[in-house]
Amino acid sequence: MKPVRSVYVVGGDHTPFLGKHHPDFIWKGHPDFGVKKNPTIEELLHRAALGALQKASVPPEAVQRGFVGNFTAEIFVQQGHLNSLLAAAHPAFALKPFARLEGACASGGLALLAGIDAVAAGYDVVLVTGVEVQTTLSAKDGADALARAAHYPTERKLDPFTFPCLFARRMRAYCEKYDMTPQRIAPVVVKAYDNASRNPYAHMRAYKMTLEQARTASDANPHFLENPQYKEWIKVSDCSQVSDGASAAVLMSERGLSMYAKRREEAVEIAAYGQATAPLGGERDFTALTTTAAAGREAYRDAGIGPGDIGVAEVHDCFSIAEIQMYEALGFAGPGKGLGLVEDGTVKLDGRLPVNTGGGLMAFGHPVGATGVKQAVEIYRQIKGLAGDYQMASVPSIGLAANMGGDDRTAVVTVYRA
Repeated sequence: MKPVRSVYVVGGDHTPFLGKHHPDFIWKGHPDFGVKKNPTIEELLHRAALGALQKASVPPEAVQRGFVGNFTAEIFVQQGHLNSLLAAAHPAFALKPFARLEGACASGGLALLAGIDAVAAGYDVVLVTGVEVQTTLSAKDGADALARAAHYPTERKLDPFTFPCLFARRMRAYCEKYDMTPQRIAPVVVKAYDNASRNPYAHMRAYKMTLEQARTASDANPHFLENPQYKEWIKVSDCSQVSDGASAAVLMSERGLSMYAKRREEAVEIAAYGQATAPLGGERDFTALTTTAAAGREAYRDAGIGPGDIGVAEVHDCFSIAEIQMYEALGFAGPGKGLGLVEDGTVKLDGRLPVNTGGGLMAFGHPVGATGVKQAVEIYRQIKGLAGDYQMASVPSIGLAANMGGDDRTAVVTVYRA
């Protein structure tokens, strides 16, 4: 879809993404345990929303419409009605039309699309946010909550850790089809951690990951599934992080830019988007992300570009195999050739097509509802040269983000242009 009115990102912000291994995350081994608490979902949402407006130099009174992406707040923190929670961030938000969007791990991407459509429909200043808190439950209870993004009656029984098992199934199918091993995919994990080490917002910014650690099963990096069919196909290092955090972006129309004395050169245009949805439990080809590919084709078509035009990308690396399959779904590489982009340096920070410059879901972190919004903000920051220590040497002019919900059941692909 190409918006019928021009839509621009004029600013955005993240909270730090927090969880196990982050130096500021409060847990029973932290020196501040019992003295300080981790931020609540309300605090995270408000910080990101107001931070985005401040960085965009837009007053809260200017916001005409707002959206929140979130998946499981009712389970992790017993809080629903998050659009009303966002309205509490500032007195100027009272009585504004805010709404919540849910599409599993693509909740943030759907919130972004709702914001784009709102601008296309006539609003001039729209606030898009995403938030999740996931560290309040044990690993197995949290895995059960997140399993609701799968077809719960039929897929939950695969393993206590349902989603790692679904992507271990992908890892096995892909490796068997293309004659490779999971160990060969380890460099994509190392790339994520290397990028995150430069990123002050990243969950794993202080954690080092060597190639040997990523390749090797150990007490610190075990095969943890119970399902004997898939246990040997995934390790902890292949997984994205269980993170708390929020992101927000400010969208404007052309008229909105004029109203707030902003030049088009200060903004990044959202050129087009694609969205595709597939039936839960209906995936049959575990070697390819067919829903993401459909969304990507729509986005490329309506932006009038192809994969070769992309200068920076944010892709949904919920697991290491997902990043490789994302390369192929988006046309960056042919079937079975995605790993070559890591091995030859193409997708590294100093490569021709840097991917997940801030660390991706594996190392930047994955607060589920925030991820799709975080991706948009990251593309904006790279195109505007605002990414600090992880800024690309050559500022890109066209970027792409791909946000996926469930086992490639919901896909949102957006194209950005300087």
